[in-house]
This record gives sequence, C-alpha cells and structure tokens, in this order.
Amino acid sequence: MFWSGSDFEEEGLIVRPGKFKDASILYNSIAEIDAEALNRWLKKSRDIQWDYKNIVKNRGKLERIK
Repeated sequence: MFWSGSDFEEEGLIVRPGKFKDASILYNSIAEIDAEALNRWLKKSRDIQWDYKNIVKNRGKLERIK
C-alpha cells in the first residue's frame, strides 16, 4: 500500500474511496510483480507526499508536501 497512491494516476493500483489517499495492489505470487511499475510507484511515493502529521492542526484539511 502507498499512503499517497491515489495521486499516482496509475491503472494498476486499487484506490478505495474515503478520506485517505492510499492505493494498493495485491499479488498472489512473486511472478506477478511488475518490477518496472513497482520502481515507478516507489519513485512517485517519494515525490508525492501528504502532510498527515499536521492534519489535526490544519483542522482536518490534508495538504500536500512540496
């Protein structure tokens, strides 16, 4: 699961509706893993971050960290 995965705009990730911006993918075997896609998602996980730490201070508003 990627906490900011809903903003990756990737078809392979499952985004569930709700207040969090997570997205995930499930594998049944190692052979199903697409290494290129996984590397792309890991790069996006470093670049796309949301400020969950200060969500209370911001009165429930989730802001993107730049």
